[in-house]
Amino acid sequence: MRDLFTGGVVGWVTGVPGVWVRGVGVSVPRGLSAPFVVLGPSGVAIRTRLKGLTVRDEEVLRLVGAHLGSLASRDLKQRCAEGLEHSTDTWAQRKRALSGESSSRWAGSITKATHDQWALSRRAQLAHIQGLEAGVRMIAHRLSLPVGEKGTKRAPGGYRSRQEWFAKTRRLHLLEDRLAAERADREAGRVRVVRGGKHLARNRHHLDQAQLTEAAWRQRWEASRWFLQADGESGKRFGNETIRIAPDGEVSIKLPTPLAHLANARHGRYVLTGTVAFHHRSAQWADRVATNRAVAYRIHLDTDRNRWYITASWTIPPTLTVALAQARAGGVIGVDTNADHLAAWRLDEHGNPVGDPRRFFFDLDGPATYRDAQVRHALICLLHWAKRHGLSIAIEDLDFQAETTREKHGRRKRFRKLISGMPVSKLRARLVSMAAELGITIVAVDPAYTSKWGAQHWQKPLTSNKRATTRHDAAAVAIGRRALGHPIRRRTAPPRTHQSDGCGHRTAQAGPGAPGREETRPRIPGPRTRSVRTGCGANAGDQDAQHRSGRPAEHGFWQQDSLPLGL
Repeated sequence: MRDLFTGGVVGWVTGVPGVWVRGVGVSVPRGLSAPFVVLGPSGVAIRTRLKGLTVRDEEVLRLVGAHLGSLASRDLKQRCAEGLEHSTDTWAQRKRALSGESSSRWAGSITKATHDQWALSRRAQLAHIQGLEAGVRMIAHRLSLPVGEKGTKRAPGGYRSRQEWFAKTRRLHLLEDRLAAERADREAGRVRVVRGGKHLARNRHHLDQAQLTEAAWRQRWEASRWFLQADGESGKRFGNETIRIAPDGEVSIKLPTPLAHLANARHGRYVLTGTVAFHHRSAQWADRVATNRAVAYRIHLDTDRNRWYITASWTIPPTLTVALAQARAGGVIGVDTNADHLAAWRLDEHGNPVGDPRRFFFDLDGPATYRDAQVRHALICLLHWAKRHGLSIAIEDLDFQAETTREKHGRRKRFRKLISGMPVSKLRARLVSMAAELGITIVAVDPAYTSKWGAQHWQKPLTSNKRATTRHDAAAVAIGRRALGHPIRRRTAPPRTHQSDGCGHRTAQAGPGAPGREETRPRIPGPRTRSVRTGCGANAGDQDAQHRSGRPAEHGFWQQDSLPLGL
């Protein structure tokens, strides 16, 4: 499992309490990590459409994007060739070479984007190596076991047949070769980057499957390799000297030196005919532009719709997070993430479920825009519910990227497809950003055994004739209790004397300072299960008045006469 909020790589074995696994067959005991308040987002990005562009405007944008894109490709190639020998001197040399063909600010934006791309590729390379290592360990462990041996909760067993065992030996050699090659590349500082995307590059050889014509693919490929983005600079006019947007929506671009003859304004600038208007966070953007604070812009073309868009982004100061004790005050809302819905339950400060569970459904079948809208709708319903009650939201700190490998679950294709389809990363990122806007605190908890212990200790007690509690609802209760600092189990082990006065109170429901904690229970009419002796309940009645063996049916002395001897 990958720790989503902290970035670490973690993992556990389901069903083995207190066991932390690092590698196959190696287990060490560990305690559960403490809940923590999730930090808010550090940046903002808004997008709008560039409307009213003329043919001349579009032609200028294409020429500028293609020219700067060629410079960005050349700079990325040079950066990849440097590898680990990169230094500030080589960076300055590359920037000076680019400045002559564009401008100093365009060169700064290109080199910064190159470094970000190289660093991202290095992180992806490390994640790929870790995935290969996990696959090699898993296959080697299963190959070492006899064929047909059953697995345990701690580790999987052997392969089912000799044919599968032989096929896995071949795959083991393949993974080992790939792992050796990736390790050699990492030690040498080599990364493999495709400007425009590897997926789109491969579609060129499978146009029928991608449902693209060669002309459509070429247009999409060229547009994805353009470079039309500029970093902001505080103190400059409207926060950006390269791509500038005035408060009234006028857009102007500083043209590179070879294209300066296309300028229609002073100082080598080109002013677009159309104007822009940001609808989302428009007040924040206008405030930054009016005070000349840095705003970065990116212009791109949607080839499917033939529309131009511009994205504005800027950094924001870290959100002031509240203390964990303050986030717990009044209770929390525990949320369990599932493949098609969010299961949520409100808990008071003592960890007791309040009201009925809530489920926020979303449909992940359809195009990406539809799936994204479904996730956002479910999250906004959850956040509005939390806002009405003034509570924080408790959620698991997990990611399923390490759990989707075929070596992890073997033949369980349906389960692999299920966890692969869960929008965990996107949902968490959107939840944090949307909660920050509403002032709602997010508390992340350790995800170990919440579903198992929740179903074990809370599903049956919370089920009644009028409410069907699912396993996911019980998991939400477990998540909320862990966020509040309470144990998931409903009761602790009974004391030796079986008396609360002798060894302390047995229940973990309420703290010592809770009002009414030591008061007597209210009397409920009727016998209580396993708490009333036989014949002592309210409905027991007079045993002598009932026709039972050994009991007289009438009060007073009565004895049957003996039978006549003549019969």
